[in-house]
Amino acid sequence: MNLDRSKALFEEAKKYIPGGVNSPVRAFREIGMNPPFLVRGEGSKVYDEDGNEYIDFVSSWGPMILGHGNKAVIDALKNQIDTAIGFGAPTAMEVEMAKLITELVPSVEMVRMVNSGTEATMSAVRLARGYTGKQKIIKFAGNYHGHADSFLIQAGSGALTHGYPSSPGIPEDVIKHTLIADYNNNESVQNLFDIHGEDIAGIIIEPVAGNMGVVPAKQEFINFLREITIKYGSLLIFDEVMTGFRVALGGAQSLYNVKPDLTCFGKIIGGGLPVGAYGGKREIMQKISPVGPVYQAGTLSGNPVAMSAGLATLKILKNNPEIYQNLEEKGKKLQKGIENNIKNAGIKAAVNRVGSMITLFFTDRPVQGYSDAKSSDTKQYAKYFTYMFNQGIYLPPSQFEAFFISYAHTEDDINKTIQANKGALQA
Repeated sequence: MNLDRSKALFEEAKKYIPGGVNSPVRAFREIGMNPPFLVRGEGSKVYDEDGNEYIDFVSSWGPMILGHGNKAVIDALKNQIDTAIGFGAPTAMEVEMAKLITELVPSVEMVRMVNSGTEATMSAVRLARGYTGKQKIIKFAGNYHGHADSFLIQAGSGALTHGYPSSPGIPEDVIKHTLIADYNNNESVQNLFDIHGEDIAGIIIEPVAGNMGVVPAKQEFINFLREITIKYGSLLIFDEVMTGFRVALGGAQSLYNVKPDLTCFGKIIGGGLPVGAYGGKREIMQKISPVGPVYQAGTLSGNPVAMSAGLATLKILKNNPEIYQNLEEKGKKLQKGIENNIKNAGIKAAVNRVGSMITLFFTDRPVQGYSDAKSSDTKQYAKYFTYMFNQGIYLPPSQFEAFFISYAHTEDDINKTIQANKGALQA
């Protein structure tokens, strides 16, 4: 596959951008190759600077649930851009977005818009501390909640990919207030509450982890987290930046039938544009400035261009519930096809899937937490990725990321991917 133009751009980028990329995993370092520079997207396909076509399972890391270039989303963007790009002032669309989120996610009674998932999670944790008057936060090894200081301790995603369980630049004072528990392990959480219970402001969790690969929480584990936070007067925070409106219209919390105190959103609610939000119980959210003492602000929060794309996307999802059934059927077919290929090839691998999120792990054990994910053979994944890439299948360039299926993926796309997977595993 010719990548001459992309290679030249990458060399030029490295002169002006650290590592040549604006987010680490894009550098393809784990894969051992240069990244393609993408220029166009249409439906389930993306195209690079050298004219190569790929079936896209990165999906802009989740937001493009309807596929690239959805007409209703593009029309909404064009209409808004013709009106205004931004004001830094209230608009009716912010109100409409907030109302729609509260309608679709029953645990959310009020919403504050921000500009990224990191801003959402960072703000939710500050709010939890401000509301409870407590200092410590529990997070889970392998869960990724953005790059704020308190989250980059045994993080997932790019931090996991590049082998840094933490990051320089994080003060010791921050580290001591962040407690690490094992995902899907009740005892590890209980032990932390036994020691620090009176000073734990909250627990933040990806209910379906997507940043150590797809790893769903067990129902009994989520139930336990809800019970113990109520018992100790702590808040339960769901990071649904990835899963919100992706695994179900009501997010992962609707699948678990558990109401968190706060929920963080991103990705899909911007229709592919930079956006984030956090919301929850009215009594908690009213602690935020200007009505409460917990300060948080953002010049571009609620930007009308992002709101227009996000609203168009959410309205399509709300008015067409068959989309989720379609995604489930395609996800089930892809999972079954890969699992059959694994069996026939006689290799050690496991597949995790929730709805339209799926990961193939090169490991000989079920993946239920951080240590299981870390047992994966990343060199095998690099070989697998390279084979699939050369077949025109664009997958996440890391073992520790989710594949995303979009509504625009066709049966032919799924069949081609299963066939390419068969060849890759046999090779």
